[in-house]
Amino acid sequence: MAATFSYNKKEKLKSRKALEQLFAKGKSFSVFPVKVFYMPMSETMDHPVKVGVGVSARNFKKATDRNRIKRLLRESYRLNKLSLNALVETKQKQMAVFFLYIGKELPEYVLLTEKMQAALKRLEENIDR
Repeated sequence: MAATFSYNKKEKLKSRKALEQLFAKGKSFSVFPVKVFYMPMSETMDHPVKVGVGVSARNFKKATDRNRIKRLLRESYRLNKLSLNALVETKQKQMAVFFLYIGKELPEYVLLTEKMQAALKRLEENIDR
């Protein structure tokens, strides 16, 4: 079966309840300029890893800048998610992940991709523990 690089509706973290629970009880780490919040989910979900992205309105006043950064975060996740999804599926777990951009300047795509790869690698290490 071919690798799927999609990021469809099933993979998006949208539940208000899950988001509140993630920020209240989840763990986090930083790979500057990305902060990663993650938490194993006990309830059954239709996809093993649910992901959300966000950017602070305090640092970026213009919605167009925030939207661009969110697009870049989603794209870099979409292209680098395969190893994380495979690991979570083999361990038969489910988890919620949220990527928050905490930098103060507009990022370049190449930098964001490097940081996303580092963040996903660190997330995989944390899942193993």
